[in-house]
Amino acid sequence: MFPGPRCWQVTAPFWRTLRRPGMHASELTYKDVSQEASWEVRGSQKEGMDGNTEMLRGNVTNDDDGHDEGSSWVSVCPNGLWKVQQKRSRGIQSISSDCPRLGSLCQVRVRLKAEDDADNLVSEQRNEGISAQRAQPFPEMTEATAFSRRQDCVIQVPVGDWTTIRFGEGQCDITEACVERMRPGETSEILISTVPNGSGVSITKAAKENLPLRATVELRAFTPGKESWEMTLCEKWGWVKSHKEKGGVRFRSGDVWGAADSYSRALKLVITIHGHVGMVNAQGQNPDTVSLDSGDQTHLPSADEVRTTKAELHSNMSLCQLKLNQPERARTSASKATQLEPGGAKGWYRLGQACQMINELEEARQAFKKLLELQPESPAALKALKNIASKEKETNALMGLRLSKMFS
Repeated sequence: MFPGPRCWQVTAPFWRTLRRPGMHASELTYKDVSQEASWEVRGSQKEGMDGNTEMLRGNVTNDDDGHDEGSSWVSVCPNGLWKVQQKRSRGIQSISSDCPRLGSLCQVRVRLKAEDDADNLVSEQRNEGISAQRAQPFPEMTEATAFSRRQDCVIQVPVGDWTTIRFGEGQCDITEACVERMRPGETSEILISTVPNGSGVSITKAAKENLPLRATVELRAFTPGKESWEMTLCEKWGWVKSHKEKGGVRFRSGDVWGAADSYSRALKLVITIHGHVGMVNAQGQNPDTVSLDSGDQTHLPSADEVRTTKAELHSNMSLCQLKLNQPERARTSASKATQLEPGGAKGWYRLGQACQMINELEEARQAFKKLLELQPESPAALKALKNIASKEKETNALMGLRLSKMFS
């Protein structure tokens, strides 16, 4: 595992601070972070949050030869949302036109830089990369480097050292978004700043003076991966289960943004599996006995298992959105969960909570009544119904007072 945190204070410009190789990106650290952030902000950057399945990165702008110039997007970090602007340097000439895909093991290095030495650092990295490429072969990549995510960091990979990440796992959304459009030997320059009009991130005045944060992301090599449409359904199912499990771990550790990102990635894949199983059922075949392709004798999960998993993902997403103070989105997610799994008590409870927050009291009452049908004498449901009745009484009294004043 990656060693424990070794933080530097952000009282002086972070690029002036001495940095030890292998340390976490604590130069990108902000202690004063608010978890009551807005998922809506990220959705507003790119319409496509429908179903909570889109990665929500902004559209890129390419030049004539396919190199990205001035690309920008919004990335999710444990402490909220950040705007990332990328300018890719060509770096080492590569004969490969491929970029990393799902499952690719990528050797990457993130380095911080000062505004006044930006060009020098990129030139240094390019020369260093060419020299290293000629001097020795790249070490074989067999697994991703293990390191923990940190709540107080923006970049979730060690700074200064070569690190192996598995593309698609979502360890560091910023790094993945960069290498997604890179080829071996290329270097990306990035600027990281807060999202305009509120990103859910609260930072100190001293840290704010150091924005935007400047860094480079280098891609040295990567192993082959697959586009989602190239994967067998069992491969997709493996990713779904992995993301769902990772989301639970992140949520329990307090990384609500990271959990929501994991559930979003899982939903993006499970929707395609759910659709395939539905087609199999429509054709009168048993999804439990249908092999994925002629060379794969692994069997699909049952239709019930896929539906239940999809419902749980929507329900978990709803919980994250409630924690991130996004009741409208939480309502949508919880509603989808209850439609898929009417017997799921958590979905109804979260639907009731979301409706209460947006003052849809009748819908909230119906949700909690449904919860009581599933769990008679549920203390949470009984308390919620009592609160709804009390709030309605207050509302009616206030309305009566206003009407009496109008006609007095």
